[in-house]
Amino acid sequence: MKKRILVTGGTGFIGSHTSVELIESGYDVVIVDNLSNSNIEVLNGIEEITHVRPAFEQVDCTDMPALELVFQKYQPIDGIIHFAASKAVGESVKEPLKYYRNNTVSTINLLELMPKYGVKAFIFSSSCTVYGQPDSDNLPVRETSPRKDAESPYGNTKKIDEDIVTDFCNSGAPIQAILLRYFNPIGAHPTAIIGELPNGVPANLIPYLTQTAIGIRECLSVFGDDYDTPDGSCIRDYIYVVDLAKAHVAAVERILEGKSSEKVDIFNIGTGNGVSVLELIHTFERCTGVKLNYKIAGRRAGDIEKVWGNVDKANQVLGWKATHTLEDALSSAWKWQLKLREDGIM
Repeated sequence: MKKRILVTGGTGFIGSHTSVELIESGYDVVIVDNLSNSNIEVLNGIEEITHVRPAFEQVDCTDMPALELVFQKYQPIDGIIHFAASKAVGESVKEPLKYYRNNTVSTINLLELMPKYGVKAFIFSSSCTVYGQPDSDNLPVRETSPRKDAESPYGNTKKIDEDIVTDFCNSGAPIQAILLRYFNPIGAHPTAIIGELPNGVPANLIPYLTQTAIGIRECLSVFGDDYDTPDGSCIRDYIYVVDLAKAHVAAVERILEGKSSEKVDIFNIGTGNGVSVLELIHTFERCTGVKLNYKIAGRRAGDIEKVWGNVDKANQVLGWKATHTLEDALSSAWKWQLKLREDGIM
């Protein structure tokens, strides 16, 4: 019998790509999503790629009674991958309570239901934001690097959620958890059937960039060129979303196949390379041949100056490695944008 994985936020950007990888690895997938920042049509894309339509429930994970009905309906559930969260740094600065409510209550509800329904594995979608702004001598950050004060309410919710998961697992709860601290996911599935399509104006760099390149947005703003980096723009570790999705499959397998003795384990998921925003723009122009209209704007509240990860532990212990280049990821994002235009979506 196939192992069943509940994927919260499974019609979102990372959740949809992970659902594809899970199905292609032989798992039975149940998606829970409130569709606040995604579209039901994504299910068609997952089905087109995998020839399997995952079960879907339109439920908000902060709604405990509705969430429990999902657990009852789909017993037995072997593991949960928890993506469902509000995730825009800038918005979190303006609407902190929305972020604390959505991101912490959803996690607490899932953890509370797991022992009751015999769910053993919890994979948490964490973030490099928990490292705050690392000191220069702590770059690249390791899993053992200090977590610092968050630069935004979004980052703080990830830090709080990590503590909630850790405290619960260490309380004697009959579950194991893996916290995946990932860096900046970009790109789209190589088929261009699914990709990143947020509702409204994108808060993430790449969809705003590709929408600018195709003429939907007038100009891309680069927030700050006076940081202590070689070209003055922020540095990040950009990881191809399909590589990231595969890391979640490896994490599920690690727990379900009894490969981990840890109650809670932590892995950085990235490429190990830092790339500045201006470098990223120039790489996009070079690999697509499209000139981008961009301007330098003031710094944005909540942004971290520079962060990239040491990913040795993920490579050696989790048995996972990012295999695609920045050019691969950016080319896939552009292919996805062109497909959206071709289909009359955007």
